[in-house]
Formats: sequence, structure tokens, C-alpha cells
Amino acid sequence: MKVLVTGGAGFVGSHIVDALVENGHETVVVDNLRSGHEGNVRSDVPVHNLDIRSPELARVLESERPEVVCHHAAQTTVKGSTSDPKYDADVNIMGMINLLQGCVSAGVRKVTFSSSGGTVYGNTQNLPVKETEPLDPVSPYGITKVAGEQYIEYFASNFDLKYTIMRYSNIYGPRDHASSEHVITVFIDRLLAGKTPVIHWDGEQSKDYLYVADCVAANLAVLTAGDNEVYNIGSGQPLSVNQIFRELTRQMGVDVQPEYGPKRAGDVRAFYLDISKAQQQLGWTPRVSFEEGLARTIQSYRDATATHA
Repeated sequence: MKVLVTGGAGFVGSHIVDALVENGHETVVVDNLRSGHEGNVRSDVPVHNLDIRSPELARVLESERPEVVCHHAAQTTVKGSTSDPKYDADVNIMGMINLLQGCVSAGVRKVTFSSSGGTVYGNTQNLPVKETEPLDPVSPYGITKVAGEQYIEYFASNFDLKYTIMRYSNIYGPRDHASSEHVITVFIDRLLAGKTPVIHWDGEQSKDYLYVADCVAANLAVLTAGDNEVYNIGSGQPLSVNQIFRELTRQMGVDVQPEYGPKRAGDVRAFYLDISKAQQQLGWTPRVSFEEGLARTIQSYRDATATHA
């Protein structure tokens, strides 16, 4: 089938593009290259350098006529949303509406959406978190992700459009960059630069971490399954920041003691997802262990550092 990936030059999106092509799907990318990099996209995939808020998006959808749109373009950080909530809302809500209107006009069959398991549920104490947990976001980013979900559901109920919403845990792996503020990427970046990583709070706070290849597998599964459903996509297991740091330094062969800083606003003690619905309905389950995923990630950053040396 033909699939258009918004944000397809970014971290997760570019891995999805690779897998789509490798599985025989005709694939097209829309990305404004603000945080994505055209070098992430294989040379046989066309890239439309375009913002999802642009009126031109409708014309691209009309000319490309994808069967499925995989929507990953977004303002992606909590910090970015709190420092500039207007921009966050403009991209994540107005961009979503613009995309959905274009999809309806172009006859797109389905939209798949990368939502945020880590922010839409808020500070719930019900662990592991099920999809039925009330949505209670505490950041502008979480609010815009919830709004995006609701706009998709509205368009699906009023037009001939299907959807699958995937609420991601913390995705890690090659092609991420430290500006994402993802703890694994930041730690590797600092350790490779000979700098000391900083752990906020006491490091015993834990979250759900999923290797990018497993996230990609879920995206491929929902091309033909999970219509009009919402799924948590994560490892289903909590990992503390201290555990991550210990495994990182062990694999990298460095003897470094972290610095500890104050607790950041909004940090929660523990958060991880119940992934049983995706396992049962999609036949999807994480395949890559944390140790293996970390090893692949470290190697990719070492290779990139050597290339640019």
C-alpha cells in the first residue's frame, strides 16, 4: 500500500519509513526538517519539505493519494510546550486539523497517530496504566496530544476515515539526538563527550522504555489492524534512571559517578504502561531486551561520532 509519513525525517519516523520500504510499501515523507534530518531518509523515498500547518499539505495529499497517513510530525517536548505553549498548540492541534482535513479531501483510508503514554494520563497512581485510565494531562504537550486524539475521533465519526492511536512510552534508539531531552540519549551524548551525566532527584524514579524497532513493529501492525482503537505501546516494565546509568556505564566500559541534581517539576516516582491490549489485539509484543537495545544504540552513536570526527 502507499503510506505517507509526517515527520518521516525524524527519529522514530525515519525508522518507520525504512521498515515500510523494506516491507514493500510505497512510501512518501512530509517533514519541515526543523528537527528531522533529510539524511535520515533513504534516497529512494521522496521528501516533501513542508510544515503540516501549510495550506500546501492538502495539495501534496491530493497528488500523492496515500492509503494510510502515519502522523509523527509534532512539537515533541514537554519543556518546549511549557516555554512556548502557543507554538506547541499551533503545531500539534492546528497542524493536526490541517492534516485531517487534507486526508478527508484526498480520500485517505486511515490515519495512525503517535500520542504520548507518558503525558496524557497525568500523575496517575494506577500502575501499570491501562488505556481506560482517565486522561489528565499536566503539561501543554500532554494537553495537545489529548486534543489531537479527540480531533481524530471526531473526524473518524463524521467522515469516511479510520484511525489507530498509539500512546508511546519513552522510545530510544539510533537517530535520536540530545535535544530531545530523552535521558538515554542525553547520557550517551555526555559520556561520549567525556562529560558527567546529571541525574535529577535520587535516580530511583522509573519509567517505561521501548527500543525503536519495537515501536516500528507496532506501526506496521496497525496499517491493517486496530481500526478505531487506542493502544499503549511500551515495554510494560519500569526502569529507574539509576538502572539505566549503571547499564550504560557497564556497556560503555567507563567508571563514572553521576552528579545528582534537584527533582524536576512534574517528575513522577513511577510510570509504566499496560500493553496487554496491543499484545492481544495486534499480536504485537516487544522483542528487543533493554540490554540489547542499549547496545545497538551505543554502537550507533559511536559510529556517528567516528564518522564526524
